Amino acid sequence: MPSRRLPARRHSPSGSVPDGSNATLTRLSGLCACARYGKARPCSWRCRLDPARLGRRLTQAATIKGAARLGEPVTPEELGSIDLIVAGSVAVNARGARVGKGGGYSDLEFALAREARAVNARTTVLTTVHALQVLNDDIPMTPHDVPVDLVVTPERVIRTRTAFAKPKGIRWKELPVDRLEAMPVLRNRQRRVSRHRQASARSANHRGEAPVRPAPRGAH
Repeated sequence: MPSRRLPARRHSPSGSVPDGSNATLTRLSGLCACARYGKARPCSWRCRLDPARLGRRLTQAATIKGAARLGEPVTPEELGSIDLIVAGSVAVNARGARVGKGGGYSDLEFALAREARAVNARTTVLTTVHALQVLNDDIPMTPHDVPVDLVVTPERVIRTRTAFAKPKGIRWKELPVDRLEAMPVLRNRQRRVSRHRQASARSANHRGEAPVRPAPRGAH
């Protein structure tokens, strides 16, 4: 889809796409980051793709394997400010509610980026779908689900002006253990949060203030 149809993206210097997203979107100008999960560098989370460096290899970088090979592994803190997120969807509606594949990875990625201050409540979330995937029915949404601001079909662009709030961070109490195992960067983030709270508790005790209880496993 031509980028001129998306004025909200035209001036955005950086974006984020999930694995398997529409390859056309990676050809837009500006930095792009794609998801990656692996044990080679457990702290890394995404591959940063710079079109200025890719040259004629844009088509290769638009694939999962190509992005992993050509991209630069970065941690959440190294991402910088993200202006646009492209989320894959199974179904959406005009109110911004979205259903993914059921794994919850897009929601976790947003929450992780929110904690790293790479995104905020105003960061645009876009999804590309076929017209048949845009439902008239209600789609249940929970506090950890990420709504979409723009729905792009081959025929039109829907600006949802969604009333659903974007997640403010990771909801550790609701995070299944298998997600921590699948995403090493989450485990590292959880340990960092726990160490920070323990240090805060020791500091408060030293000053004679009310202690901050350390975060138990699985707690935010």
